Amino acid sequence: MKRHQTILEKLTKEKHLEVLDLCDILNVSAVTIRKDLRLLEKKGLLFRTHGGASLENPYINERAIVVKEKISVEEKNGIAQCAAQLIDENDSIMIASGTTVQALSKFIKPKNKLTVITSSLYVVMQLINDKNIEILQLGGYVRHSSGSVIGSYAEYILGNISCSKLFIGVDGIHLDYGLSTTNLEEAQLNRKMLASAQKIIVLADSSKIGKKSFAKICDFDQIHELITDNGISAIIKKKIEKKGIKVTIA
Repeated sequence: MKRHQTILEKLTKEKHLEVLDLCDILNVSAVTIRKDLRLLEKKGLLFRTHGGASLENPYINERAIVVKEKISVEEKNGIAQCAAQLIDENDSIMIASGTTVQALSKFIKPKNKLTVITSSLYVVMQLINDKNIEILQLGGYVRHSSGSVIGSYAEYILGNISCSKLFIGVDGIHLDYGLSTTNLEEAQLNRKMLASAQKIIVLADSSKIGKKSFAKICDFDQIHELITDNGISAIIKKKIEKKGIKVTIA
């Protein structure tokens, strides 16, 4: 059916579309689109999501950081370089865990004093030899899969500090579900980080968009900027911007 072919072609380009988008594109009712999506899902050609569809499975399982750091390397480095430009002289910043924010640490070269608070052991090891950087390493239990700390010790410290910017990575960005990660305790720590920073900057390559993971971190109204790559579709970019978020293409 030509309509089914059009749906698959649009999804190939946009990665994720909502039912209402497809209604406008194909000039048919939502009932018709939902029926089409059910048929295409039964054939194994797409995944239905809440209110839409995706070509890729929108639900993410946890992967070790040594695996994740080999994925979308060029995109992550571009995002990291763009994010590094937002760091001011004598700034105080927080860096969460994950391979994209870990990449950010490679491009931090302050000429003056910089304070970095982080949950990531990998970030600490990247910055440890720069004498211009004061590092506050959060304490707690270390997660082997991410090389980051979690738990009440880290949360207690975060409840008693404040910084100008938080650079945070995520496993999923979904228009309805918000931002998410694969670990419940890490999501809890991330929420504490959000409360301790004045500006929240999300670093995520476009493969994360349209995805959901096990543990929700926050809704879109709690973040200020998303830095991603040019793989984000124009439709999704516009919808995120309508939520009041600055979207920067690295």
